[in-house]
Amino acid sequence: MTETKSERRPRRDPSGRLSTIGDLLGTAFAGLVIGVVLLLAFEGILSLARASEFGHTSGWLVLILPLWLFTEEFRAAGPGPYRFVVAILAAGFGVTAGMTFAGLAASTFPALVSGVVGAAACTVVYCLVWFYGLRWLSHRAG
Repeated sequence: MTETKSERRPRRDPSGRLSTIGDLLGTAFAGLVIGVVLLLAFEGILSLARASEFGHTSGWLVLILPLWLFTEEFRAAGPGPYRFVVAILAAGFGVTAGMTFAGLAASTFPALVSGVVGAAACTVVYCLVWFYGLRWLSHRAG
């Protein structure tokens, strides 16, 4: 029998942050997918109970798990003012991108789909700005 050494995924650095952009994006997208599945189930139950029509719930609700991940990443970044600066910039750019894509999708799709599109765009932009901005600014600040 051969033993294989498996690496723990997602990989984290000694401070507890996710160590690669792929790990951060993958974990964030896993949270988005779980959120979409739960929201679709919730929408299905509401439409079967005739409490509302399918697709009228805001798709932005799928951001709950990625926001939890971003909070944990913020906490793991350790003390220092640079994490506040990067978090504010990442949130600003992420919300701007998300609202832009949600607005473009809103003319064609219901609120559920346009919200999910906006949440996905917000997540991608936040991850990119947070990961690279935090590393760049923490190296600059010392």
